[in-house]
Amino acid sequence: MPETQETQIEHFPDRSLRRLLQDSEYVRGLVQIIAPDIETFLNFSRITYQKRSFISKALQERESDVLLSVPFQEDTDAIDTDALFIYILIEHQSTVDRTMGFRLLSYMVQIWESQRREWETAKTPENERRLQPILPILFYTGDRPWSVPVSLTSIMDVPEILERFVPSFDTLFLGVKETEAEALTQSGHPLGWLLRVLQKEHADETEISEALADAMSHIASVDEDFTPQVAEALRYFVQLIFHRRSRDERDALVDIIRQHIQDDKELETMAQTTAEFLIEQGKAEGKAEGKAEGRAEGRAEGKQDAVLKLLQLQFQHVPETLSREIRNIHNLTRLDTLLEQAMTAQSLEEIDTHFALKST
Repeated sequence: MPETQETQIEHFPDRSLRRLLQDSEYVRGLVQIIAPDIETFLNFSRITYQKRSFISKALQERESDVLLSVPFQEDTDAIDTDALFIYILIEHQSTVDRTMGFRLLSYMVQIWESQRREWETAKTPENERRLQPILPILFYTGDRPWSVPVSLTSIMDVPEILERFVPSFDTLFLGVKETEAEALTQSGHPLGWLLRVLQKEHADETEISEALADAMSHIASVDEDFTPQVAEALRYFVQLIFHRRSRDERDALVDIIRQHIQDDKELETMAQTTAEFLIEQGKAEGKAEGKAEGRAEGRAEGKQDAVLKLLQLQFQHVPETLSREIRNIHNLTRLDTLLEQAMTAQSLEEIDTHFALKST
């Protein structure tokens, strides 16, 4: 289906996947799909997330990233383990970037530079200073096949005799749209089924309906240990439906999800709130009655309502102080940005910190 203003929302592709990857089990599922030989050595129960990005502001519109540290256990009986970084770059633009190898290398150098600064701050003894290895992952969701190597030599005219002087490193790559569907779900992890639906985000209604029904039948039957991941998958599917599909398809697609779950109360709330979000963003047809008409003050109030509903859905409780701070924001552009952030925020603190609400 062609992408239209109604079916597209800025930042949805990278932020929605980034939210999933804040769950260590989804990170494990990703590594399981593209590097099962490495996954067995990683202790995901002791994962540590690094709260920073290495992407320049100029590129933040097209990609997102996740950095985490995880113990590597070469001996499964060992107690003490070394850690490695996993750096996941989520690229959602369909324009294949030939400079990706250089960009990844620059991000990796920044990670190591951060580690070096930490040594200096902590006054780490020289003989204890060790850089952590980095497992770089390029997670590509664009529609065009990725046709160029992720390397420095791909953007160089370098004689063979000089190639040994060019830095080289391997990159784990997952091109969602070009990967065989069976390869995504071979491990049985919920992430694989979720990605099979993402493959059909722009397909016709019959194809995405079949993919969604197939995915839900498998996700709904997974072990109870995956309950949190199932909840996140349902949230992702609802957002995908409302951000990528036309209005006349949405009810039928949401019904497919409803048929595979026992309690659809949260599903209804999620769908309603997402629809309100799109209306406030001007991505759906028409405007919300009584809220988007008239003065800018009325439009600001409608956007404030949408933000608070999204946060209530995400975190169940919104402190009164935060609610008042949101009510004090009247700049429509800032409220639009806050709406997008609220859709995929990991914590209420992230909202408060990112937008510096207390200074409003």
